[in-house]
Amino acid sequence: MSVFSFLGITVNDLTMEDFHRLIKDSIIMDTTCLIGYHNLHSLYIHYHAHGIRKFYNQANFIHIDGMPLVFLGRLFGYPLQRKHRLAYLDLIHPLMKEAARQRWRVFFIGSKPGVADKAKNILEDEIPELQMETMHGYFDVTPGSKENEKVLESINAFKPNILMVGMGMPRQECWVLANLNKLNANVILTTGACMDYVAKAVPTPPRWMGQLGLEWVYRLLSEPKRLWRRYLVEPWFILKLLILEIIN
Repeated sequence: MSVFSFLGITVNDLTMEDFHRLIKDSIIMDTTCLIGYHNLHSLYIHYHAHGIRKFYNQANFIHIDGMPLVFLGRLFGYPLQRKHRLAYLDLIHPLMKEAARQRWRVFFIGSKPGVADKAKNILEDEIPELQMETMHGYFDVTPGSKENEKVLESINAFKPNILMVGMGMPRQECWVLANLNKLNANVILTTGACMDYVAKAVPTPPRWMGQLGLEWVYRLLSEPKRLWRRYLVEPWFILKLLILEIIN
């Protein structure tokens, strides 16, 4: 497992097997492991929301979420391959099946009210042994607020082995960072909209498109009003970064 840096960010070349091993080892050793991810959107946010940089500095591992970063890494001479692209759409079902086999407790916080519960029901129908609790992500995240403290109490009372936080970037990263010292979990994962896809609250891109780096096309066509800026504006900033780094 190696660490690669380019365009101002750092990533680990994690494979699916590495990802599962990190989680298993952290639970067995009863330690805390913070795992984040990078994609083109987070690369853009990295330069525009300075608080998120602290999260990535604190994270134990950062996997690649998106083939464009694999392609960019190759451009800088790093031996990245398709197997190093780990998207939660591909990770969620194998991870939940492993959690059920190992009797790990999973807590998910995020998504709109009702969406996480629907995703949980779908997963439990598929994996009856899964021990999972969920809570929506629409609450006052201000440190010390009554709602935030109640959320922390609910999470810690469940004593999850795996805590999944899916509130979107950079909200999820900033919330984890602000509450890291109060969270009682072996593994903390920022998972974006993965449970929205499980619940079918948003259309799911065909998995072959992700492997080819074309998933963004499907998402843009499915949710143009919400995602047009991410896919049509932010890449120009990243192109500028790329040109400047190549020149320098």
